[in-house]
Amino acid sequence: MDDSLLPLIFVALMALAMLVYVVLDGFDLGVGILLPLAGEADKDRMIASIGPFWDANETWLVLGAGLLLVAFPKANGVILGALYLPVTVMLIALILRGVAFDFRVKAHAEHKGIWNNAFFAGSLFAALAQGYMLGSYITGFRQDTLAIWFALLIAVGLASGYALLGATWLILKLEQGLVQTAARWAWRSLWMTGLAIAAVSIVTPFMSPRILEKWFSLPIFFFLLPVPVLTALVFAYCESRLRRILRPAGRPDWRPFAAAVLLFLLAFIGLAYSLFPYLVIDRIRYDEAAAAPASLRFLLVGALITLPAIIGYTVLSYRIFWGRGGELSYE
Repeated sequence: MDDSLLPLIFVALMALAMLVYVVLDGFDLGVGILLPLAGEADKDRMIASIGPFWDANETWLVLGAGLLLVAFPKANGVILGALYLPVTVMLIALILRGVAFDFRVKAHAEHKGIWNNAFFAGSLFAALAQGYMLGSYITGFRQDTLAIWFALLIAVGLASGYALLGATWLILKLEQGLVQTAARWAWRSLWMTGLAIAAVSIVTPFMSPRILEKWFSLPIFFFLLPVPVLTALVFAYCESRLRRILRPAGRPDWRPFAAAVLLFLLAFIGLAYSLFPYLVIDRIRYDEAAAAPASLRFLLVGALITLPAIIGYTVLSYRIFWGRGGELSYE
């Protein structure tokens, strides 16, 4: 294999890991964010819907961060050095969330509310931290007031996107009763998510003359036009399906979840196109940040063993536990 292809392969693997993480852990973080909005009788059903999946979903975050560390050490130092505070908040939140998930089941009735709140807080702060990291990354880690406000907007937007994934997941997994309530949550989250996608789409090209030219130079503009057009169409389709579920005869439906996932995929494609070939906007290219070819060849062997195992386990777990959720139980 040509050594020049190795860094590109690892960029693709890292992008895949992060995309899968955002979608899979996004919906279970979203369920946690929505937890306080549900009645006590519904909280266990919501948690049960993510019970078999939530911890395995986080494997993709470890994989993506691990690939950044070992394959692109120069970029890893810059990115994590600039984001050490939100990364710390995210890790603490994920730990709190994991502890709360197990303790809430074993706690006495009078203490269960504490662990429900802890699960909500862990989910919310993990989502906000990830959104802030994304916003800061898009602005090139600038620390001026405008950049900080933009990062905060994206933090709220990503948390709303996770709430959208979580609500549409509940529509997919649960029976009548909570389905229409989840559809109301999803409808509100969809509009906030759309605002965040629009904000990223508008701001990102103006972060760099290079990105602006990539999107708006002719004739490239016309080849890229289907991306925002398709995003708008998927948004409209998701909104229409949610309004249909909100009717008195509304039933569980998989299509809003599929549309929400597609929204994330389209946003990811647009952002990846804008950033490539840089890992840090206009500062560090992926090939400049890559480890030595001998190291990448060795790491590729491990990745080719690890990645199929993770994919296989993920597919198997979703296949085994597919179906409507019920009451949470460890019996």
